[in-house]
Amino acid sequence: MAYQSPKTACTWPNLWKEGDTKLSSNLCSIILEDFLKNSWPCVETLVKEIGSFKEEKRKPVELYYFKDGQKNDVTLDGSHFFLRCSVEYANPQLTVEDVQGIIATRLLEACTNYFQQRGLHQPTSQEKEEICTILKKPTPETVVSFLLNTDDIEADRYSMNPLKQSIVDSGQSAFPAATVKTENLRVDEKFVQKYEGSLFCKKEIESIDQHLKSCGNSYVNMVDAVKYQHLARLSEAFGIDLAIYSKRLPLAALEKESTDGLLHYIIREAHKDYQSFENIYKCMGRSMKNLTTLLTIPHSPKGYGSKRAARGRIYFDGTKLKNVKVDYRTTLLYPNAIDPSDISIAQADDSFTVEADKLVDYNFKETPSSPQFFLYSLGSPENAVVWHGIGAFGASELLKSYTTTRVGVSTGQVINGLYEKFGVTAKIPLQFNLVPKYMWFHPVHRNIDASIGCVQALKDLADLGMKMEHLPEEQYVRKPE
Repeated sequence: MAYQSPKTACTWPNLWKEGDTKLSSNLCSIILEDFLKNSWPCVETLVKEIGSFKEEKRKPVELYYFKDGQKNDVTLDGSHFFLRCSVEYANPQLTVEDVQGIIATRLLEACTNYFQQRGLHQPTSQEKEEICTILKKPTPETVVSFLLNTDDIEADRYSMNPLKQSIVDSGQSAFPAATVKTENLRVDEKFVQKYEGSLFCKKEIESIDQHLKSCGNSYVNMVDAVKYQHLARLSEAFGIDLAIYSKRLPLAALEKESTDGLLHYIIREAHKDYQSFENIYKCMGRSMKNLTTLLTIPHSPKGYGSKRAARGRIYFDGTKLKNVKVDYRTTLLYPNAIDPSDISIAQADDSFTVEADKLVDYNFKETPSSPQFFLYSLGSPENAVVWHGIGAFGASELLKSYTTTRVGVSTGQVINGLYEKFGVTAKIPLQFNLVPKYMWFHPVHRNIDASIGCVQALKDLADLGMKMEHLPEEQYVRKPE
């Protein structure tokens, strides 16, 4: 049965009116003005980087977008400089944080392309209007932004999924999002009523209910369809095309590629011998004493794949990998920002052993697993990255593992042969960050995980501005012990 919202439910912001071009242009101008004032060093850094950028020999980059609930594929070549931001499949609704990240990425993309062609200078009022026009109708130029959609996480990681209870009841709370089926999922009415206005709004719930019926039993397709539908509406509201291309990693890519593919190669090389593990552990800042951090988390025969619910131990026979033992146990995940006591859960109970040959000679179809982010992100085409609040909301340690691994690849200590075999450059992507102090938040509840539909006046967000910083890579590279 479709979700019935109480009479007190919020609706889409009153600002969202068809054809209100004056308002959308105003929002775009407000955000662009603040971005150019406070984030200009980021534009300068990226424009200078583009000046020395050369077409890469990587394989064509396969991306996609959703329109009217349907997935459309796009292929781009190595002549583009790829700027990555990201969202997760932990919830179908777009959060305030998601939207800020997407807008920031679009701004950096458009401004870099504009000033790369015309030279760095303080723009005139007329030029700012030209950039706003580009933002409204962008075309692929040198810099192309895309969303990295991580499909290996739990479907309700942060206790903010309107499908919360049915995800648990259907036994899928510890499944990776890529394998979650929607046939037994339904809106959790009590959960939504509790958080309507702070985490959800009526129209978003109606959209989720609609796409549950037409997603082909695929949770990730449903989430993408919902988010792109909302991005289309937001594009009108902000006067900025926010329907940027997407890429799913790691499971969609592993499922699609052959055993000779990039991610298969990374997993094989990572598990080659004791030295391979030791080098990667150093990138992670981990000791080899306990060997409990798995480089890829094998999925349970029961379907579990939650990295939080998995416990592992790695065993060696001399310098050769012997096997990996995995236990899945019911584990608390994370709360939402409104009620810290309301913590999501991954229910799981299983134990098994994966023999060395299943990892050293890896085949995803035989041994499905979820590699660690800092490893599978090597399969992302990113030349630059936009992070969300590193130092407050984002994980600095994860960024250090990500950056140090890239250094390891470039020096030949970690995952040899990526450039020769796959055209993957070892250069550390430029790192940009939404300044934590100025992250967007709900005007009343002040949470960044509020859905965008809860914000009644989008100008309240635009007035917060758009402040981005460049993160010097040397601050995020772990020093050898």
